Amino acid sequence: MADSLFSPLALRGVTLPNRITVSPMCEYSSVDGFANDWHLVHLGSRAVGGAGLVFTEATAVVPEGRISPEDLGIWKDEHIPMLARITSFIRERGSVAGMQLAHAGRKASTAAPWNGGKPIGVEHGGWSPIFAPSAIPFDQGYQTPVALDLAEIRTLVSSFASAARRALDAGFQVIELHAAHGYLINEFLSPLSNVRGDEYGGSFENRTRFLREVTEAVREVWPDSLPLFVRISATEWTDGGWDVEQSVELARMLAPLGVDLIDCSSGGNVPKVRIPLGPGYQVPLAERVRNGSGVPTGAVGLITSAHQADEIVRLGKADLVLLAREELRDPYFPLHAARALGTPIAWPRQYLRARD
Repeated sequence: MADSLFSPLALRGVTLPNRITVSPMCEYSSVDGFANDWHLVHLGSRAVGGAGLVFTEATAVVPEGRISPEDLGIWKDEHIPMLARITSFIRERGSVAGMQLAHAGRKASTAAPWNGGKPIGVEHGGWSPIFAPSAIPFDQGYQTPVALDLAEIRTLVSSFASAARRALDAGFQVIELHAAHGYLINEFLSPLSNVRGDEYGGSFENRTRFLREVTEAVREVWPDSLPLFVRISATEWTDGGWDVEQSVELARMLAPLGVDLIDCSSGGNVPKVRIPLGPGYQVPLAERVRNGSGVPTGAVGLITSAHQADEIVRLGKADLVLLAREELRDPYFPLHAARALGTPIAWPRQYLRARD
């Protein structure tokens, strides 16, 4: 019998109650990286709504790795207690708590979207320098980053591992490494943003080295019983850039290192690229990576209805669906989707009187 949207999914020692995942979505609501009541309510309400897996936003492993001054962080132990309160609530609701570990690279030090989303200087709470594989700014008006030296790369690998240890202490059961959307790991992968001449640049093997080292370092501290995901931009939608065939090969490389699922997004590393937006436009990328590598995948991008999401899983195009904007619009999407699909699902007892 084919899996469906509401089939459980076992990954190592964790079983997701369904295939609906709340995608990492920046909230720009932290001070000094700390989670607060906003994050508790935002993430907790998605667990109340029945999502099988609830991810935090991109969570910075070092302060200069934030996208904005208001990003969530996990670079110090003081961040742990409030995060633990959030994961405890998510578990109580029967969902699984996940954290996305990130470094913004050359796209760091920008304003929140409602403040324009543009690069900001120190006088507006930003910082300098910012760091990247190569000294190539993301776009006009962005800082020119400092190219990381070998010692700094080794330090960052350790920073990801330390962040994973803190995530474990905070009660998270899934880690996702953010290697998409033009942030640091993605910048290493792409030949358009990585023009290094050392062992971290040039060939496919060299450009993937930083991600592989981060994966191995995180796996050393992340228990064998807990899953590890990687989010990638499966294509840059531009000639000469990263593409889906490289993504297939990357998935094959990462699986033996302990990666359990590839979360397939796209774009973000090259500005002003024309992306063919449309319902489920990135689903074929997840399907190609899944079929080509044998590694489970997650599909994300303009997935907005119960039947659309269910079809993705039933037809074997991906193993999970990750919802972002639809979960912002409707925190109870899983409860409503179950009704639309005629699938029984447990409602919070506090809401039972509204179920029928």
